[in-house]
This record gives sequence, C-alpha cells and structure tokens, in this order.
Amino acid sequence: MKKLVFPLLLLPFLAPAQAVDSTWFVQHYTKKEVYIPMRDGVRLFTTVYAPKDQAEKHPILMKRTPYSCAPYGEKDYYPYWRIYQKEYAKEGYILVTQDVRGRWMSEGQYENIRPFNPNKKKKEIDEASDSYDTIEWLVKNLKGNNGKVGVFGISYPGFYSTMAAASNHPALKAVSPQAPVTNWFIGDDFHHNGAFFQMDAFDFYSALGGGFGAPHPKPTAVAPRSVGYSIHDNYRFYLEEGTLANLAKRMGDSVSYWKDLYAHPNYDQFWQTRDARNATKNLKPAMLWVGGLFDAEDNWGAWNAYLAAEKNNPGKEFNKLVMGPWFHGQWSTNDGTHLGNVQFGSNTAEWYQQNIEIPFFNFYLKGKGSAANIAEANIFLSGANKWTTFQQWPPKEKQDKELYLQNNGALSWTQPSNAEGMSDYVSDPAHPVPYTEDVHFSRTRTYMTDDQRFAARRPDVLVFQTDTLTSDLTVTGNVVADLMTSISTTDADFVVKIIDVFPNKFSYSAADLDSGYPLGGYQMLVHGEIMRGRYRNSYEKPEAFVPNKVTEVKYKLGDIAHTFKKGHRVMVQIQSSWFPLADRNPQKFVDVYHATPADFQKATIDIFHNKTASSKIILPVLQ
Repeated sequence: MKKLVFPLLLLPFLAPAQAVDSTWFVQHYTKKEVYIPMRDGVRLFTTVYAPKDQAEKHPILMKRTPYSCAPYGEKDYYPYWRIYQKEYAKEGYILVTQDVRGRWMSEGQYENIRPFNPNKKKKEIDEASDSYDTIEWLVKNLKGNNGKVGVFGISYPGFYSTMAAASNHPALKAVSPQAPVTNWFIGDDFHHNGAFFQMDAFDFYSALGGGFGAPHPKPTAVAPRSVGYSIHDNYRFYLEEGTLANLAKRMGDSVSYWKDLYAHPNYDQFWQTRDARNATKNLKPAMLWVGGLFDAEDNWGAWNAYLAAEKNNPGKEFNKLVMGPWFHGQWSTNDGTHLGNVQFGSNTAEWYQQNIEIPFFNFYLKGKGSAANIAEANIFLSGANKWTTFQQWPPKEKQDKELYLQNNGALSWTQPSNAEGMSDYVSDPAHPVPYTEDVHFSRTRTYMTDDQRFAARRPDVLVFQTDTLTSDLTVTGNVVADLMTSISTTDADFVVKIIDVFPNKFSYSAADLDSGYPLGGYQMLVHGEIMRGRYRNSYEKPEAFVPNKVTEVKYKLGDIAHTFKKGHRVMVQIQSSWFPLADRNPQKFVDVYHATPADFQKATIDIFHNKTASSKIILPVLQ
C-alpha cells in the first residue's frame, strides 16, 4: 500500500474559460488547516480547501489518510490541478483531507487496521466514530456547505472509507472504498492464505510507509528514518536474510505492529477483529466499491468487501462494484491503456473517471445528472478488452466447470481414466522460484501480467496446458484449485497460476513489432495465488501433513474476469515458492516466524492426476 500520486486527467465537464492550473486553483480556493476534536478529546489535523464562490452551497468530499495531509501550511496548496480530482474543484466541492488518529499532525495513538466496534459506549472510539465526529464538525462549521458529504480513498484510505460508511452519519450520502484494505491474513497486502508477504510488509513498515508503527509521541510533519536495505536486489536480500527471525532483528524493536505480526501466526481473534467486513452491516450511504483485476496489493478486499456489503444489506438500493484492468490505484491516473506488456485497447482509467466515479458523487452530493447508468457489477474483461455489466457478481450466467490435470502436461475438461498418473518436483528453500524474471529492488506492479515463460523452464514448476482453443472461453468469478498431493515433509506451500498462452505469432498492432519484446507465445499471468498448506482445512487450526500420504489441498485463487481468445491456450503452473513475494516455507511444521536455518529442508511434491486422485482447476465459465 504505497502513497499514491495522481497524474493529470482532462474531462469534458463544465469548466471556466481559464484552464484549471495552479493560478486558477489559488484564485478560486482557500486553504484552511484545523484541528477537529473527537469525542474522547483527541484532535485530528484536517486540511480544508473551500471554494471562494459562495453563490451556492457546496458538497464536501473527504479522504481520511495515514499518508499525510502534506503540504503543511495554509499557503502551500496540494496540486489538485495536476490530478483528475480537479474536476471536483470545477464542480465546486469542498475538498477535505485528514490525518487519521496518531499519524503525522494528528494527536492520539495510532493503531493499524483498528477493529470496528459496533457497540461503542460514551467516549469509546474507532475509525467509524472518528469519521462520524469529523463529519459532524464539518457540516456544522464549514461555511457554505450543502449538508451532504462523500468519502473516498484508495488502499489504506479505502479501509478508512469503509469505516466512514459504517458511521452512518446522516449527512454522509456516498462512499467509495477503492482497493480497500479488508483482511490482512487471507488476501490483502501482508498475508495470502496465511503465507507472509514479507517483501511488501518489510517495505511498508521499514521504508515506504512513512514510519508506520513507529512511536508517535506528538504531532509531526517529518517521517521517521527508514531501516534501509543492505542490498538493492530483492531476491538476494531476502535470501541472505535467511529467516523471518533475522528480518525481525533488522526491523528492530520500535515498530510494535511488526511484533504483532510475528505473535499471531494463525487466524486468531487478533486478525478476526481486524477484518473490515465486520463493518459492512446496515450501511446507509450509497456504496461504490472499486478495484483492479491486476492489483498486487488489495485485489482481495475490493471483491470481498463488496460481497460482504451485498450479503449484509439485502435490498440495498445502491451497492455497486467496479473492477477494471488496473494495478493498485491505476484507475486514478491518466493512463489505463496497458499494464506491462499487456494492452487493454482503450484508456480504461479515463472511462471510469468520466462515466462512473464523478457521476456517482455528482448525483448523490449535488443532485446532478444520474447514477442509473452504473450497473450492479461493472467489469472489464481482459483478453476481450471490453467493459461489460452484470446484474450480480458472480454472474448468474456462469457455470463452474472442472479442468483436469492430465498426463504429459495436458489440461482437459474430461476426468482422467488412467489408473496411474502423477507429476513431481523438488522444492528447495535454498533455490526458491522467483516471482518475476528480472532483478529488482522494489516489488514490481507489472508482475501481475508478466510473461511466465521463465518459470515454465524451471524443473520445480509443473506446467499443464489445453489444446489450442477453438472458441473464446470467458471466465468470470472465483477460481478454485483442487489439488491431490503428497509431500515428503510436514508442510509446504502451493502456488497455482492461471495463464493465457498467446499464439506463436501475435502482436496487438504493428507498433508492437518494434517494442523489442516477443509477444508470440507470451504466457500472460491472469491470476495466481499461494496457499500455506498447513491452513488447507482451517486458518485458525493449522495441521501438519502426514509425509507421503495423499492429501487434498483445495483453496480459492480469487476472482478473475478474463477471456481466453480463440487460438490461445489455458495454462496452469504449480510450484511451492513465490520468492521473495512470499516468505519461504521451511517445509517443516514449525512456527515459520521463529524458524531457524536448520528447520529449512527440501521437499518432494507429488501432484496426482489419475482416476482416483484427480487434481483439477474449477473455472467459473460464462455461458
């Protein structure tokens, strides 16, 4: 979850003759900095950009963030004129940003993903109450507001948007949680199905997150110093650190949340109370959930927070979903045309801004236009490169179909009839499978569509693929991996990747022929997910494997929306490491966070594909 910088976007809304640049913004807006008191007496630092024109009353659009209200000082303006949110300035919105409790210039004690408390008493607080108290102060104290408030935010601010919605303040009319942090154990950011995403976590708490979890004795505009790296090669750095215990030593003792991560290796009450879906009951505002199909950070939260809100608010008039072909926050940039080598055929970010987000807030906060064109589920089909709409998600038209692993690396819709059939590989923690081919320092965002040919060439990666497709195959919904396996040790990870194999002669356009990258035979990662094997039956109660006993490992890979075009192939790759994206499993049933070098061992992984033990991928195929 990195702090986002939003580039320029031009939209054909009602604009003054003068372009919206820094001069226009300063001429039309006044900046104020205020401390807003919460019910327990703690004051939260808030910046307010208000239109000078008081000929009409203005709606309030707010973001609560742990990433800072900078720049600080009433004469220093945030450059809204460089980002698509200048359209809200042209519409006369009051633009509000707040440092959340315990961060930057706000007072109080910060708590990561502070649990939602539905039964607060007297001066008890959570992020919902801080949102409520802030909105109450804004509508009572900001001159010229129209009494209607909207809240939005991406990533961690998406989490705070969910919490704001749960406040149900009567003035809060519209909320858009975007790539919202929702569950940090099952699928967002720092764990996926119990596997620790060490690279993102260490980056966030040691360097890129601006000192998350570091002591905050008083308000400050200065970020703490980062821990830093000894090597600017992420594969080598994490391999040479060796164990998570060594990584903890490098982090030091000042970041309390890092110690919490290690103290709660399983899905206990600590994690369960920090599931933002707990705050999705009885939501009164109109809700617009937004996310990216190729979001490397909070893809899980966007899908699943929407589904929770749908389940917990039966009959709710406006609870909508938007999923585009985007990396984390790409929908807020000026370029949604591609990700890495994969092209999407249009500027999908601009389309979303013009046709969904701005009309959504304009309708609910200004009574302008209509939200009728925003469908229940607004989904971009990658591969087909088109927007489509559904009356529900997953679509009622989808049918779960079983795609079976076969001998000789084949994939087929027919269950194997052979009595024998098994593929194996040796997973060696000393030589883990990299998540991407090249050398990098920071985790890339393009790995979500990267070419997987590098992995297919490794002996510790199994490869299965269909024959060339004779017609389009569209998959819309949650993909399930159902593996029949035996391992030689007591624990292992399983990584399953769904891949679109392009034809041997392929290019998007003539221009691509000069791009320097061979797209013929490209193995596009559509979606991949890891499962820490010990959690195959329960996140709360991990179980060791019985060595060499055939065992089922069945888990959800997550939702996808992709068309495998005629002439392409569907490929599945299976491996037991995804490094350094996820930490290395010692392949021994021990507490991974406190494992020693002696605990790490090789494991032989058998994947069965025969009549009695049929491994398969369950695809939600759109009929």
